[in-house]
Amino acid sequence: MSTLASEEDVTERGTLMIDRDELDDCVEMAGVIDAIEDAFVAYEDGDAVMPPKTYVDLPEENGDFRAMPAYVDGAAGLKWVNVHPDNPTKHDLPTVMGVVIYSDPETAYPLAIMDGTKLTRYRTGAVGGVASRHLAPPDTRTMGLVGAGEQARAQLEAISSIVDLDRVVVTDLDETAVTDLCKKEADRADEVVSGSPEEVASCDVISTTTPSTEPILKREWLDEGTHINAMGADAEGKQELDPRIIEDAAVVVDDWEQCSHSGEINVAVAEGRLARKDVHADLSEVVSGTRDAPTDELTVFDSTGLAIQDIAAAGLIYESAEEQGAGYTFDLVGT
Repeated sequence: MSTLASEEDVTERGTLMIDRDELDDCVEMAGVIDAIEDAFVAYEDGDAVMPPKTYVDLPEENGDFRAMPAYVDGAAGLKWVNVHPDNPTKHDLPTVMGVVIYSDPETAYPLAIMDGTKLTRYRTGAVGGVASRHLAPPDTRTMGLVGAGEQARAQLEAISSIVDLDRVVVTDLDETAVTDLCKKEADRADEVVSGSPEEVASCDVISTTTPSTEPILKREWLDEGTHINAMGADAEGKQELDPRIIEDAAVVVDDWEQCSHSGEINVAVAEGRLARKDVHADLSEVVSGTRDAPTDELTVFDSTGLAIQDIAAAGLIYESAEEQGAGYTFDLVGT
């Protein structure tokens, strides 16, 4: 990631505003996958700072805010994101919206303010790609998707960028969403088709992206060696996997504290069926080589999303926007 040469450079450039449409033009999934992999290595090596995610619960509004700060690879920033489930029906607004403030660590000058919602799509897809690169079977040819929304598409985009897929099987309660995904993402594999949860479970690598509180995938459907990216759970009580899957699998987490609170493993932890010692590794340990990746066994990656991922992605977007002349520059600080 670039840093500015001097305070004079900072004040001459101003703060760059990058909206969601411009952000799309400034990022490629393959680059985000590599940047996030590097961020995990930096974190494991002690070259990153990431305080715990902070929640501001608003029960009277049926929502919450989440603050996610980090420093990694010469850059610092904060993602401020909400989850308000009533927004679509009551206010015609998205459930989740985010803003990222990207800063120069040397001067603290705000280099950019950018859309955090689209950025989250890329980085969440990309971390599924990182996990699959290290945990999926080496001969992976098939992918299953539980869920057919925007994040399912991001998972498919990421994993198809690192694996030549023969077949993708998609399942969702919304058959229209499945049909739309299969049509619009048809070039991601030789075949992209609708299927049942059991048919999805027969795939080499699976990504789950639903808000379910009831398990969808059953243990008896899964073969040894299958890899699952559990991406959907983001709050207490949510789970997409049969508890026996968590008990039998080699579990890898992005962050134990976050996952035990609101990731796929949160129910198993709350019920006393899983403890910290039962987790195979953090993903940063596997990526950096501190811990070996499991081989020839069922694996689950529990992803809750880390601020280092956001800032790694923001660094790529900022550099690309600078090179392309994208975004709108303004004098936020008044220098």
